[in-house]
Amino acid sequence: MDENSASNCIIASKQSVIRRLIIACVACVAVAAPQYSYDGPRAASSEEVAILKDDRVHEDDGRYSYDVETANGIVLSQSGSPDGDEGAVVKAGEYSYTAPDGTDVHVRFVADENGYQPQSDLLPVAPEFPHPIPQFVLDQIAFAAEEDARRAREGPRESPRSLYSAPN
Repeated sequence: MDENSASNCIIASKQSVIRRLIIACVACVAVAAPQYSYDGPRAASSEEVAILKDDRVHEDDGRYSYDVETANGIVLSQSGSPDGDEGAVVKAGEYSYTAPDGTDVHVRFVADENGYQPQSDLLPVAPEFPHPIPQFVLDQIAFAAEEDARRAREGPRESPRSLYSAPN
């Protein structure tokens, strides 16, 4: 075998290895590519619920309203208009449904420059202020005042550092 044949054989062998390497890389990229078959979140139940009412109105000036009602008792009504600062949409509406424990939930709301403001008998309400102060709190305040008065009568105490000094 002459020198040209040997070098041609080596070059062909290197090209074959490079081709195989490129094919392997392309195959790896294809296998590792993300799969885009998202079906959405899975509900606890696959039951389909009929839409009984779906009335929507969108005006040219930005006002809108919609009323939706489903066969499982969900009712939503909302309207809005761009009356807020810098054209922000002010919304008002209500929704109701039956909670899993059977409780009827009804919420009215307004969303404007003061934020989302829901109203419902089921929402917790802070006590009105000034509210009565519990007796245990009053007792603790009195105890702290007595301690402060006692310390003031006794005068300054010796610091713990001086009590634990090195022996003489």
